[in-house]
Amino acid sequence: MLKTCPHIKITMKWFITILLLQGLLACSNVQNLSIGDRREASKSIISIKPGKDHFTFKNWDGPAIPVWTYVPKSVSKEQDVGSLPILIVMHGTKRDGDRYRDEWAGIAEQNGFVIVAPTFSKAEFPKSSGYNLGGVFEKDGHTMRPESKWTFSAIEPLFDEVVGTLKSQQKQYTIYGHSAGSQFVHRFLFYKPNARVKRYIPANAGWYTLADEGHTYPYGLGGAGVSQENQKAALQKDVLVLLGDQDIDANHQHLRRTPEAMWQGKHRFARGLTFFKNADKQAKLYDIPFGWKVGIVKGATHSNAQMAVGTAEFVR
Repeated sequence: MLKTCPHIKITMKWFITILLLQGLLACSNVQNLSIGDRREASKSIISIKPGKDHFTFKNWDGPAIPVWTYVPKSVSKEQDVGSLPILIVMHGTKRDGDRYRDEWAGIAEQNGFVIVAPTFSKAEFPKSSGYNLGGVFEKDGHTMRPESKWTFSAIEPLFDEVVGTLKSQQKQYTIYGHSAGSQFVHRFLFYKPNARVKRYIPANAGWYTLADEGHTYPYGLGGAGVSQENQKAALQKDVLVLLGDQDIDANHQHLRRTPEAMWQGKHRFARGLTFFKNADKQAKLYDIPFGWKVGIVKGATHSNAQMAVGTAEFVR
């Protein structure tokens, strides 16, 4: 017999039964939480230290994402960190955000901005459809997935988490992507018109979704599910199409060679110019201001490290 209050007697059998019922009720309550409540309950408490660091981002409707960061070591005061611009860096086809962070770290230290480099693994975001194309469509290429599940939909809440952790004063960010990351960035521009981006910097993409409906998705916006309103908004935004003038290897192992891609040019440098010229033409057809510019990094091949050096001055 358990020792209890004088007026309550509970046998060991009933005591164990009560504990089991409490456990079942607790499990039931967890299962009855909404998806949003469960996500909030499981949200990790992160920290970002000066220098190189990393954390796992979970606060969205997709898989957990490793994120690699760099905060300049020369900045020690919280209010100073809060004033630094934030650059979100999108990796290439090797899915190696840590390498991209490392290649940007010295540049960020010298120029005074924060690097945030997520890694979208091949396991969780398979093939070009899962990463380069933003996970917008199902495997059939025609059925749109729920927007909260798009790969594109991770970026805005990731920015919020970094801002909150660093107590940053930043209301906007710059987003840069190289190679496959460049593909992500220029399509993110079309699909997320309300993103808080100061400047988009797609660098050295292998092929593009052209800004007109005369070319069928994914090589153009025909059937892409992007409204004309969103197309016009994208053409007016601050976009720097960044190209290495020596990224001209027509036989590069990762260069797409479909007829639609070859129409854009023989190599990445030519395809980038086609993308820019096509967008300029569309802006004229719509009779709207064209916000894009093209930047050329002299001597740069298909190298993020080389492009990063030529990009630092454009981070806002």
